[in-house]
Amino acid sequence: MAYRKLGRTSSQRKAMLRDLTTDLLINESIVTTEARAKEIRKTVEKMITLGKRGDLHARRQAAAYVRNEIASENYDEVTDKYTSTTALQKLFSEIAPRYAERNGGYTRILKTEPRRGDAAPMAIIELV
Repeated sequence: MAYRKLGRTSSQRKAMLRDLTTDLLINESIVTTEARAKEIRKTVEKMITLGKRGDLHARRQAAAYVRNEIASENYDEVTDKYTSTTALQKLFSEIAPRYAERNGGYTRILKTEPRRGDAAPMAIIELV
């Protein structure tokens, strides 16, 4: 898979793409540079496709890429416990079923004004 270099070494680049992919799955919309948005679009679409497959192998492939971060936390008053949902659980239970009838094109990139300071082209990437 060919990536843009994004001014980083390969390990730094892979870590950044994993972080941004996980953040997009959790928040469903993030603001980043245009080049980064175009790169994470590829990985997010692959993760959603794995989520649509839904089998054990797809879940393990997605778990190898998506960070183990808490997506949401809820308090249950009856049991007096907190229940949390990870990014991977959100991918397979909430995001993938939403796109069951859609073949690709799960993300949208909207260009915004340049970043103040270095005038880098900025974009909002969001799930459709």
